[in-house]
Amino acid sequence: MTHPRLVAFDLDDTLAPSKGQIDDRIADLLGQLLRRVEVAIISGGNEQQFRSQVIARLPALSADEQARLHLLPTCGTRYLRYDGEGYTAVYSHDLTAEEKHAALTALREEAERLGLWEVQPWGDILEDRGSQITFSALGQQAPRDAKHSWDPTGERRAALRDAVAPRLPGLEVRSGGSTSIDITRAGIDKAYGMQKLVEHTGIALVDMLFYGDRLDEGGNDYPVLALGVPSVAVEGWEDTAAKLDALIAQLPAPVSR
Repeated sequence: MTHPRLVAFDLDDTLAPSKGQIDDRIADLLGQLLRRVEVAIISGGNEQQFRSQVIARLPALSADEQARLHLLPTCGTRYLRYDGEGYTAVYSHDLTAEEKHAALTALREEAERLGLWEVQPWGDILEDRGSQITFSALGQQAPRDAKHSWDPTGERRAALRDAVAPRLPGLEVRSGGSTSIDITRAGIDKAYGMQKLVEHTGIALVDMLFYGDRLDEGGNDYPVLALGVPSVAVEGWEDTAAKLDALIAQLPAPVSR
């Protein structure tokens, strides 16, 4: 696709290193895109990660350009838009206290049973993200090399997901990043978030373009591809940047400020 009306991205390992801020090059490219088309970011990260990894690093944007940015943390269970002063929630599908307790308990018990509970993690293993419960096998602050080598085949995450899911019949349990399991309300994943973008922007899925590093079947970006959104597989933010250079060269001239 050479002229998408909306360009969407995964965050970790697509726009930025896992849990890291976007590079100046990516920040500049996002600014260029926002002068031309709508831009969305949808990821398992929480709202604070979006604010620190992306918003804090963007170049100065006009109000119109900020209004073209759509932020969907925690796999689309939350949706933030610019309201003239800041980015506020359009919706948030928060879990109940009972759902959170059940999810946290199931994750810990099954991880311990499977021998996947790290006794010396880098930070918290379990995190309540409001609309999502996340298990990070090595801890939230684990170094990237350790994370990428922990489960290269996905077998560990699949085993934990398959053990936890039957205990939470009303919730969605899926593999997230390289060491994580995400739990949300049933039926809410990145495909749900993309469909919400259609609803709020009026842009059809076929007129969108998505970039992600986990488009393989079973990957957390795969629901977007399966939904029918034209998608581009990337391997890290540098690959994304190179492919965006090519895309931007084909887009119409920037919308005047």
